[in-house]
Amino acid sequence: MDVGNHYVRERAENATAVTFVELFFDLVYVFAVTQISHLLLGDLSWHGAFHAALVLLAMWQAWMYSTWMTNWLDPEALPVRAVLIAAMLVSLVAAGSVPGAFGERGLWFAGSYVVMQIGRTLAVLWLSRRDPALRRTFQRITCWLAVSGTLWIAGGCAHGAARDLLWLAAVGTDNLAPLTGFWVPALGKSGTEDRVITGSHMAERCHLFVIIALGESIVVTGSTFAAHPPGVAALLALVTAFLGSVALWWIYFDRSAHFGAQAIAASDDPARIGRTAYTYLHIPMIAGIIVAAVADELTIAAPQRTMTTVTATVMLAGPALFLAGHLLFQRTVAGTWARSRLAGLAALLLLVPVAVVTDRIALSFLTTLTVIGVAASDTIHGREREAPHGTPAAPAQDAVPRPAAARGSLAAASPVPRRLAPPADRKDLHGQ
Repeated sequence: MDVGNHYVRERAENATAVTFVELFFDLVYVFAVTQISHLLLGDLSWHGAFHAALVLLAMWQAWMYSTWMTNWLDPEALPVRAVLIAAMLVSLVAAGSVPGAFGERGLWFAGSYVVMQIGRTLAVLWLSRRDPALRRTFQRITCWLAVSGTLWIAGGCAHGAARDLLWLAAVGTDNLAPLTGFWVPALGKSGTEDRVITGSHMAERCHLFVIIALGESIVVTGSTFAAHPPGVAALLALVTAFLGSVALWWIYFDRSAHFGAQAIAASDDPARIGRTAYTYLHIPMIAGIIVAAVADELTIAAPQRTMTTVTATVMLAGPALFLAGHLLFQRTVAGTWARSRLAGLAALLLLVPVAVVTDRIALSFLTTLTVIGVAASDTIHGREREAPHGTPAAPAQDAVPRPAAARGSLAAASPVPRRLAPPADRKDLHGQ
C-alpha cells in the first residue's frame, strides 16, 4: 500500500491490536443483540424467527463491514475515529428501531442501516484516496450497497409480506456481494489477494462479538431471575442457564479461538478465511447464543411449565445452531469434522422425542448437559494431546478427516488456502 496514506494501518501484528475506540463502538451492539432477542421472544413463531434472522443478518453485516474497515484503516487516526463514532450513532438508531422494524419503524430501521453502510463506505473512499487498490475495492462495495440500499428503503416504505420479501432480497444482496468479490461491470472484482487483512485483528474482533452475545445471555439470565418470584425451581433454572453459557464460552474459547486465530494469521490468504470462517460461519454461532438466551428467559420465567412444541424448538435450536456453526468453523480452519460437535448434534436430535413430554427445566438441564459434554470432551482430549512442556503431542483422534473425493467439492464451496497453520499447531486443531 502507498506509504503516503497515513490512514492505512501498518501490517505489523503489534500495529493492528484492537483499539479502545473499537471496543467503545461494540457497546452499541450489546444493545442490538438484546433487541434482537426481545424481537424473537415477542413472536415465537416461524414468522418471528424469520424477522429476527433478517435483523440479525443486517446488524451483523453492519458490524462486520466496520470491522473490515478498521482492519484496513487506523482507528487511532482522527478521521477514521470520527467515521467509527458516526457509524456508532447511526447503529444506535437502527438498534433502537428493531422492535418496530416490521411495523411503524420500518423506514427508520432501513434508513439508518443504509446511511450507516453507504456513509461509512463513502468516507473510506475519501480516506483511501492515495491507495488505488483499496479505493477501487470500495468503489465496487459502494455499487453493491447502493443496490441493497434501494431494496432496504423500498422495504421500509412497504408493508407486510412485501417488506419481508424486499428485505430478504436486500440481505441476500449484502451477503452475496463478498462471495462475488464485489463484482461490478467495468470495474471487475476484488480478489482476496486485493483485500489484504491482518488475520489476528479479524479473529480478535469476532472473538469480542461472541463475548458480546454471551454477555447479553448473562444479562437476560440475571434480569429474568430478578423479575420473577424466587424459588428453588427458579434458582435451578438460573444455575442451569449460567452453566449453559459457560459451556458455550468454553467450547469457543478454551482452544478453538486460539487455533483459529493462528490459522488465519499463518495463512497465505487470510482474507479467504476472514470471509468464510469469520464473516459467514460466525453467524450461526451468534444466532445460537441469542436463541439460547431466549430459551433461558422462558425457562427461568416458568421453569415447571408444561412444554409446548414452540418452546421445545427454541430450547433445542439454540445449542444446535451454535454447535453446527462451530463445526463448520472448525472444518474451515482445520480441514476436519470434529467428532465432539457431531456427537453433540446427534444428542440434541435424540432429545426431540423427549422434549415434548417433559417440562422446561428438565429439557434445559439435558441441553446444558449436552454442551457441557462437548466442552469436557474438548478439554480432556486437548490436554491428553499436549506434551509435558505444552507442545502438541500425537495427532488428535477426535476428528473425522474429509474423504479425498469430497475435498474438491467442499473446497469449491468454501475455499481455504492449503497452508493454514504451522504443522504442529494444525495437529492440535484437528482435535477440536
